[in-house]
Amino acid sequence: MKTLVCTAPGFLEYTTGQKPVLTPGNAIIKIKRIGVCGTDLHAFEGTQPYFEYPRILGHELAGELVEIEEETDFRIGEAVTFIPYFNCGTCIACRQGKPNCCTTLKVCGVHAHGGMVEYLSVPKSHLVHGEGLSFDELALIEPLAIGAHGIRRAAVQSGEFVLIIGAGPIGLGTMEFARIAGAQVIAMDVNENRLQFCKNQLQISYTINAQNQDVTAQLSEITNGDMPTVVIDATGNLKAINNAFQYLAHGGRYVLIGLQKGDISFSHPEFHKRETTLMSSRNATRQDFEHVISSLKQGLVNPATYITHRVLFSEVKTEFQNWLNPANGVIKAIIELD
Repeated sequence: MKTLVCTAPGFLEYTTGQKPVLTPGNAIIKIKRIGVCGTDLHAFEGTQPYFEYPRILGHELAGELVEIEEETDFRIGEAVTFIPYFNCGTCIACRQGKPNCCTTLKVCGVHAHGGMVEYLSVPKSHLVHGEGLSFDELALIEPLAIGAHGIRRAAVQSGEFVLIIGAGPIGLGTMEFARIAGAQVIAMDVNENRLQFCKNQLQISYTINAQNQDVTAQLSEITNGDMPTVVIDATGNLKAINNAFQYLAHGGRYVLIGLQKGDISFSHPEFHKRETTLMSSRNATRQDFEHVISSLKQGLVNPATYITHRVLFSEVKTEFQNWLNPANGVIKAIIELD
């Protein structure tokens, strides 16, 4: 079995290993598609927080179910994806229905070896039916679910202004599900090409370049002086996170999807007078995965919008570095396996 390992920042190596053996409680998937996400790219360049090497990357996965124990509603040969957040099932978060923030959570491809392999063993409890979706679509469910979860955390209501900062893949997915929730979406980024993508591909009506415009004035004009009632950070950039506190309406909600290692800093009086609600949004739950699948099946999200680059598994080592270059316009790279 061929495997691609990130041995250290900047280094990927193909190795040969044993195909996993079916064990109780698990299933074996033959990997067909691997989506490359920001976590993978940051791990490769050495900037991913809380990351250890060597690591097999990859958690945006789709494949064919090839082995599973009996007494299940999954069938051999079925197209599947899975929830790549491996939780304990017994801690306080799991008992409260929040396995996405389990106290001992291990994310496939981050804290545990991931899916840049030909075959992968996963907990059968985490399998997700393909529901007739293509392998490409199934590989996009996890990143889209991250955005869907953030929107659910924010309890976005129809008609309200939602500012989403960061037009990378996670931010774009968050914009989609804010739109599906009926919000008036405002996209903000420092990359003009990404903002044009938001306009042309996602039909986002309002875009702001944080480098070229007076952000506060622009937001005030767009929202008729009210400011956005929801602000969501999808950058993980400390400066962007701290700056965004000032963009929020009184009584608003601020949700952090992006992650960074530093300390958040904000004015307590400004925070207090707004009676701001500040919350994080980590990973996603089965409910979010189901919402994404339903949205794809209804045609509310077009998966072809996201896939800008496609390579074979044998070509990944030579192409990976190129995906870090903004000039190449990568939104989502998909790796194909036979």
